[in-house]
Amino acid sequence: MALSLWALLTGLSLRRSSRQARGQADRLADLLQSAPAIPMLVRSDGRIEAPDRLANWLGRTTVPAFLSELVSEEGGLEPEHSRSLAAEVKAAQRGGRSFVLPIRARGSSRTLLVRGGPAGPDLASPGTIVLWIFDATESQSQIEELRKRVGDYREALEALSGVIEAAPMPVWHRGADQRLSLVNSAYVRSVDGESAQQVIEQGIELVEAVDGLSPSASAARAADANAPTARMVPVTIDGERRLMRVVDVPLGPVGVAGYAIDMQELEEARAELRHLVQANRDMLDRLSAGVVQFGSNHLLQFCNQPFLSIFGLSPEMATADTHFDRVLDAMRDAGLVPETADFPAWRKEKGEWFQSPNAREEHWRLRDGVHMRVYAQPLPDGGLLLIFEDRTEHVQLSSARDTLLRVRTATLDNLFEAIAVFAADGRLHLWNSRFRQIWAVQEVLLATHPRVDELMSALADRLARPQQSSLVHQLIRAATVERRQRGGRIAFADGRYFEFAAIPLPDGNALFVMLDISDSRRIEQALRDRNEALEDADRVKTAFVSNMSYELRTPLTSIAGFAEMMQSGYAGELTPQAREYVDAIIASTMRLARLIDNVLDLTQGAAGGLPIERKPVEVEPLVTGLAAAFEEKAQARGVTIALALRPNLGTIVGDERRIRQAVEHVVDNAVRFVQDGGRVLIHGEGTHKSVRIIVSDDGPGIESRLQARLFDSFARFGRNAAGETTGLGLPLVRQFVESHGGSVSLVSEPGQGTIVTIELPRGE
Repeated sequence: MALSLWALLTGLSLRRSSRQARGQADRLADLLQSAPAIPMLVRSDGRIEAPDRLANWLGRTTVPAFLSELVSEEGGLEPEHSRSLAAEVKAAQRGGRSFVLPIRARGSSRTLLVRGGPAGPDLASPGTIVLWIFDATESQSQIEELRKRVGDYREALEALSGVIEAAPMPVWHRGADQRLSLVNSAYVRSVDGESAQQVIEQGIELVEAVDGLSPSASAARAADANAPTARMVPVTIDGERRLMRVVDVPLGPVGVAGYAIDMQELEEARAELRHLVQANRDMLDRLSAGVVQFGSNHLLQFCNQPFLSIFGLSPEMATADTHFDRVLDAMRDAGLVPETADFPAWRKEKGEWFQSPNAREEHWRLRDGVHMRVYAQPLPDGGLLLIFEDRTEHVQLSSARDTLLRVRTATLDNLFEAIAVFAADGRLHLWNSRFRQIWAVQEVLLATHPRVDELMSALADRLARPQQSSLVHQLIRAATVERRQRGGRIAFADGRYFEFAAIPLPDGNALFVMLDISDSRRIEQALRDRNEALEDADRVKTAFVSNMSYELRTPLTSIAGFAEMMQSGYAGELTPQAREYVDAIIASTMRLARLIDNVLDLTQGAAGGLPIERKPVEVEPLVTGLAAAFEEKAQARGVTIALALRPNLGTIVGDERRIRQAVEHVVDNAVRFVQDGGRVLIHGEGTHKSVRIIVSDDGPGIESRLQARLFDSFARFGRNAAGETTGLGLPLVRQFVESHGGSVSLVSEPGQGTIVTIELPRGE
């Protein structure tokens, strides 16, 4: 009983332990089923023990029973991977070593990672291999990507190293301790080093310390600031001092990279550009055209003085912060932009000049007839250059030139003369319609601008003597080549006669002028005959007047003598009325005697027989006596005679009677024709060569159309208040004065009076 009870209790305990072991085994089996790796045992005889889900990873329906089946062609693995797995398993069984091998199932993108090694003695018999198979598809793709990325980085690093090495400028790298760790060939050449290793080992710096700041200290400052730094420092390369821009770029924990750019040529170019810009602006300031430049931001950068003067802008408006629109507004306020109904739209349109691919040119017509030429040139940097040129004078000159050309053409076509202009090479350049009509030539022939020899050869049959056609050619050649003016006459076959001349022009051409003298030749003889007849008639008239004057003097003397006898009472005492009649007879005979004397003087002067004495004559007593003689006559009408005689009158050599008559006639006319209460001024002055006597009055004056006839014989040009007219006075004055070698002139304006000037030479 006791033994049975022990056995029962022991069985129950074992049963309970068995149940616990089975539960733990089931849990471990479930854990293995959910594990990311699948275990597999390969016995020494090649048998395989593995979970069923391995078949799914291998693309099979069941798990192979032996290793030979797994590595065979039907095993589910790639052939190469099958062979590798078999070799690794055999090597592990023989040598007891572990291995890791990636394999791939056939026809699948899944990658399996196999980790194998000998199994423990508690797990299996000796020679058994435990394989853990992991699904490494995702990990393997990441590994492949990382490998590719590492390869790309390696290639990029090699390319970057090649670029740095091939860079023409010095490039270097400093470690965390700011010591050189990498330099390129340009750096080595710049410091005259033998190799990069030698430069790094000796720590040869490219630049020296500037203002107490060494290159390593500058790199440390850039690393501390974690920002690139740049500075301009002088560097000596190949014995030449050059300006370089040294840049330090922090790279974090790996150090600081640096490079140096040679700025010497750039700085020289900048300095030259500054000088060029300044010289260009100085030159623009001296231009007459207004120039203004705007930047890409539409702000004014430069304008010259003519621009400010043309548009009347203040210097404040020319500052660099003035916008393009504000400049247009100021120009509009000055009235120097075209009138437009919508100025904002016009201003916006002009703003498009900045984006225009080509230059623009406009012509603005402003107020007061001002013409402005505007040239807008877009600049490569997005700016705009504007040039304003005042073309007013040019437009006016162009208009005047066009008008002048039209007037010249109309004038030449309407001239009576034939006009032709031949160029320096002898070709016909210009002609008028009269030239074409005279020569009876077609316009088509003239339009070909023939040479003068060809033209005259074609027109030779128009001449009375065709050989004279060469004369025109010779004259044109003399005017164009020898620059001499020549002329001549030519006869046409139809009886016409022409006078022509070839005149050299300033531009090297020759002007050929033809004048029709056919009528003048016909009337020339008639005029000559008529002139001879007129001369004969004048001589007959002069003789007749002279004879009649002498014939009239005898009865006139008798009349005057008998009248004086009656006035003296030889015929008895006269009644008052009879005495008045006798006085009138005597006055008329005296007046008629003077008239006859004047006629005789005129006829003798015209015939050249006027007797002139040459004796010294005191001018001042002569003029004073004449003024006194007219005093009574002047006072009767309330006329004032004023004398203004200078002491330098002196004497002249001449005929005192004729001089007295000349001055007397002038004073007599002045007293007779001045209004009652008027004034007559007699002014006298002299020089060492001549004496001038001026008689002026404030009378009614003389019309200009009559002044040309004042000195003609028997001209009647004025009438005084008593109805008297002038007759032979002024012609006698001119004759008497000119016979002494002097001159007489008259100046008069209606309502302004008259001035008569007698100038007589001193004589010998």
